[in-house]
Amino acid sequence: MQDRRNDRPETVDPTVHPLKTLTAAQFAALGGSAVIFIRSIRGDDLSDLLDEPGFSEDESYHLVMSADGSALFVSDSRDAVDDWLADKNFGVVPLH
Repeated sequence: MQDRRNDRPETVDPTVHPLKTLTAAQFAALGGSAVIFIRSIRGDDLSDLLDEPGFSEDESYHLVMSADGSALFVSDSRDAVDDWLADKNFGVVPLH
């Protein structure tokens, strides 16, 4: 019996990073729920992102997001973010 899976080469678009094609379940299996990033964001953008009014438009906030894009914590102080993270076991990924 012949294995037909290897008869045709897999077509891969070299411009698409492989991590961008993962499903949410595949990403979670890679530890997506244990990896976070922190970004500074203006209040008006934060209101739009979270679909919640009430953030001062001109104020800068710090948003902690999980790698899957879920907002975990918002503060107007980086010290508050650091305090919140102190007892958590997340891997923090720098934004670039």
